[in-house]
Amino acid sequence: MDKKISSFETTILSCVDCPPLKTAIVHPVRKEDIELVSEAVKKNLIDPILIGPKARIEMAAAKAKIDISKFVLIDVEHSHAGAAKGSEMAANGEVEAILKGGLHTDEILHAVIIKRSLMTERRISHAYLMEIPTYHKPVIISDAAVNIAPDLSVKIDIVQNSIFLWTALFGTSRLPKVALLAAVEMVNPNMQATIDAACLCKMSDRGQIKGGILDGPLAFDNAINLEAAKSKGIISDVAGDPDIIIPPNLESANIMAKELTFLANAKAAGIILGARVPIILTSRADSLETKLMSCALAVKVFNARKLGLFK
Repeated sequence: MDKKISSFETTILSCVDCPPLKTAIVHPVRKEDIELVSEAVKKNLIDPILIGPKARIEMAAAKAKIDISKFVLIDVEHSHAGAAKGSEMAANGEVEAILKGGLHTDEILHAVIIKRSLMTERRISHAYLMEIPTYHKPVIISDAAVNIAPDLSVKIDIVQNSIFLWTALFGTSRLPKVALLAAVEMVNPNMQATIDAACLCKMSDRGQIKGGILDGPLAFDNAINLEAAKSKGIISDVAGDPDIIIPPNLESANIMAKELTFLANAKAAGIILGARVPIILTSRADSLETKLMSCALAVKVFNARKLGLFK
């Protein structure tokens, strides 16, 4: 029996005709950082500029047994300086994406946020594109890494960023279905997540959120399973078939994504959206394919912005 090609493999392959992104690789001081750079170059996803302590980068390359002499290397003292340099180069148009190496996400985000010319009218947010064996299509989950306790104004940007990511990946032939999660499916004045979900739906109706079909509040079972929704009498174009899932806060989104990854063998590729360049996030626990998929997301986002799909 032929092996089924995953949506991740298909997406990575679909980037072959796109020019590689000039990418600042910030603090690539681990063996796996260099391995990712090498493979992403082979896949024509990135054109790397390594930024970090030269001796540590060269040591990582030696451990990986990879020749990095053909790559540009900018020697800086430490990770903070690397994040600042990568953000400066992105702001100046010298690179088209930033890839996080062996440093904390907070360091990258701080360097980007204080570089005001890198920011857009929307807040930055994180999104996972997930391939779940028990679900019938790829799904985006947001925000699991940036906005800890988003209020309604932040959720607007989380939703809009997620819609634009989906559009960058899958085109404009149809609108993505967005499920806004809460613990219950009824609006409860004592549960802010239900109020926010209802407001987001009405904002979509009024054109304040564009490009998606929103429904909520929905409990997770009602969002993901049509029969569960029918048992509650929920009539919805989203229930049972969401393309995008928006949990109420970072903790619930992060737990959900990791549960799916470690208990349901899901793959999760991460990216930061809302800045003027895509920011590629990977985890040590990610497979090489998942890390490459995060790079492919950046390629798709960058090219969608060039085509005017991202405002």
